[in-house]
Amino acid sequence: MTDLESIWKAYYRNLHAFVQKRVKDASVADDLLQDIFLKVYTKLDGLQSEERLASWLYQIARNVLIDHFRKQRPIGELPDSLSGLEADPVQAARQELADCLLPMIQKLPAPYQEAVMLSEIEGVAQKEVAVRQQLSLSGAKSRVQRGRGLLKTMLSECCRLEFDHRGALTDYESHSNRCIKC
Repeated sequence: MTDLESIWKAYYRNLHAFVQKRVKDASVADDLLQDIFLKVYTKLDGLQSEERLASWLYQIARNVLIDHFRKQRPIGELPDSLSGLEADPVQAARQELADCLLPMIQKLPAPYQEAVMLSEIEGVAQKEVAVRQQLSLSGAKSRVQRGRGLLKTMLSECCRLEFDHRGALTDYESHSNRCIKC
């Protein structure tokens, strides 16, 4: 009895009852039974002994049922105790340094301070910075660039910065005795 048709005829009713007892919806039971016999068809050549056919069929049926119920398991939200955990240490380092930039910007000379605040903090386009500071566009761009350069110098005096191969910040270490307290 190693052909699929004879296995179907001999075990269909019992396997259907086995699945139907565990799954209340008849159409789902029929779908699962089809999956069971599909697995039987694809793995039939791996059956080593016909004497173990029944136990082999029921093991396949149990595995198909387990897979079915795993797919049905609802996925809940993370508990509050886990959702608040810091997931990305690189992002945390960037945020800590970003929090320190405002006091550093406030230490810049007035023209650079205003240009950097408008451009980098408030997100104003450099063309608008030029209008507000009564400068040419190239003059506003230069001021913002010089302000950034001064900030970079202040930051490197304050902290040892680590960057990845693309130049993105990955970590830092504060030299607390030389740092502007932020």
